[in-house]
Amino acid sequence: MSDLIVHQIPCLSDNYGYLLHSQKTGETATIDTPEVEPILKALDEKGWRLTHILNTHHHFDHAGGNREIKTRTGCTVIGPKDEADKIPGIDRAVGDGDTVEFGGGVAQVLGVPGHTAGHIAFSFPDEKIAFVGDTLFALGCGRLFEGTPQQMWTSLQKLIALPDETIVYCAHEYTQANAKFALSVEPDNADLQARSREIDELRRKGTPTVPTTIGLEKATNPFLRPASDDLQRTIGLEGANLVDVFAKTRELKDNF
Repeated sequence: MSDLIVHQIPCLSDNYGYLLHSQKTGETATIDTPEVEPILKALDEKGWRLTHILNTHHHFDHAGGNREIKTRTGCTVIGPKDEADKIPGIDRAVGDGDTVEFGGGVAQVLGVPGHTAGHIAFSFPDEKIAFVGDTLFALGCGRLFEGTPQQMWTSLQKLIALPDETIVYCAHEYTQANAKFALSVEPDNADLQARSREIDELRRKGTPTVPTTIGLEKATNPFLRPASDDLQRTIGLEGANLVDVFAKTRELKDNF
């Protein structure tokens, strides 16, 4: 049985917050701080004491609750070193290749710029879980607000390299809309067709569509599939460089 417990918290209109709790040490982290009161309420209901904030990037719906939560809990804020000046209350800045000790184990820090210039993800390889912020979504990826297509594709390749069974905790409930776009660019993907039907049923019941897994995303997420013949043919870039295919796919999604 895994030592770490992940508790998912709906926040704002479509964000998810996550509490990560170690049964071994009693440490508890919140992955980002999208909304203060739901996070503190969940801590109280669980009887957990917050020890860490692990920030993936600087956007307000990920770090906006830092100061209040830190003031009310006394926790330590760990965030991306390339955005340290934008992370409220940061105590420790980390980047690609660094590690964070938590719960008697170690989280690997992955530098995954693209959505923002210094975006990071936290991977717990022993537990096969990863918190990816806004870099990877179920059937999607983050908009390129501060980075280039090459940067984002390189970042996504780091996540693709994780074991297929890795559970991916992304930060938004965007999946149903993402599925509609995915089908528009890879219409012949049978796995995607089946997944879209499952997503529609989950949302009809009000059930979250995340977390997901690396293996599932590799099979169905167009942003991880620039090598797909179906995708390349649909967007008119057969045989093109994978970065160009990714860039065109992202451009199409931005205007979908």
